[in-house]
Amino acid sequence: MGLVAQRPVVLSRRALNRALLARQLLLQRHKRSAAWTIEWLVGMQAQAPNLPYIGLWSRTEGFQHSELSGLVETRRAVRISLLRNTIHLVTARDAFGLKPLLQPLHERGLYRGSPWGKGLTPASLAPVLEAGRLLMHERPRTVAQLTTLLRDRFPDHDAQALAYSVRYLVPLAFATPRGIWMSGGPVALTTFEAWLGRPPGPAYAPEKVVLRYLAAFGPASAADFRAWSGLAMRDVFEKLRPRLRSFTNEDGGELFDLPEAPRPDADTPVPPRFLPDFDNILLGHADRTRIMAPGRHLGLFSSNGIMKGSLLVDGFVRAAWIPVRRNGQAALEITPFEKPIDKIDRPLVEVEARGLLELLAPREKHEVNFAPVKS
Repeated sequence: MGLVAQRPVVLSRRALNRALLARQLLLQRHKRSAAWTIEWLVGMQAQAPNLPYIGLWSRTEGFQHSELSGLVETRRAVRISLLRNTIHLVTARDAFGLKPLLQPLHERGLYRGSPWGKGLTPASLAPVLEAGRLLMHERPRTVAQLTTLLRDRFPDHDAQALAYSVRYLVPLAFATPRGIWMSGGPVALTTFEAWLGRPPGPAYAPEKVVLRYLAAFGPASAADFRAWSGLAMRDVFEKLRPRLRSFTNEDGGELFDLPEAPRPDADTPVPPRFLPDFDNILLGHADRTRIMAPGRHLGLFSSNGIMKGSLLVDGFVRAAWIPVRRNGQAALEITPFEKPIDKIDRPLVEVEARGLLELLAPREKHEVNFAPVKS
């Protein structure tokens, strides 16, 4: 009698939520270094340079600003354009291996996804990129400064479009002091060679990156990987299939995972956690219902430089938070979605909120406020 194929295990929304929180180090704070955590997460969103500090505080025990500032100052961690053409904080080791793998994404972003690449070709840009590389290697410069310099060298072209072409196509790193806790300064970039000592490479094997993604974000699909990275890797998932476990979600979609990765019980208790704008956990999947309410979009993030993050209660995004000044004190204003924070959860949320205020404003008096529900 032939063998009967077993049906894949169905993972509920709550089960996927608990698995994601476990992988993202949010079920409990871990005694891991900032460098280890950044690598485990395969980089951290860093459009605003202070965001990774909050993400690390939420994930690691006893985190201090100085630990990450030290990594950035000594260039063991660096902000670069990476996943989805957005800015991420990665270790220098990962910068060398991930940048060349994702470079085709930057090229598509210029020619197909931006207003700057219209009418430009690799051949026409060759002298521009060489000039831009030399200018950015000399010292860190802003895009505006580069635009002015390229206008002098290529007066018959749109200098801003040329500058952004360099920004997309030449491997660049964001220079300090931005990236050091609460340090200002221009948004200046320089070449990998100038900042990290050598150009990017060798590129990580796609299989390695898929496995690291599943370790930090699984169980997940090839579509989830594409939403996270911007890269299509369905063939790599199929190649790895013999090494992976297969599950389905409640809609019947196939999910892959590492066989020994943690998948906690769906009813595992979860502490409240404050996350920064654009935290990895919110952008790691095509289907975000494992962390957000169905129909809830990502419009809870910052605008005009105002810091605004999300609050997880029972593992799901239940509120937005924003630091404000009130009555001469540093305050955290928490705005719930759909319904108020339950009375049983409020004391734990407030304890966590005061910890976040201690990170954001350590030498001030603190206040926690719950705003009216926002529908």
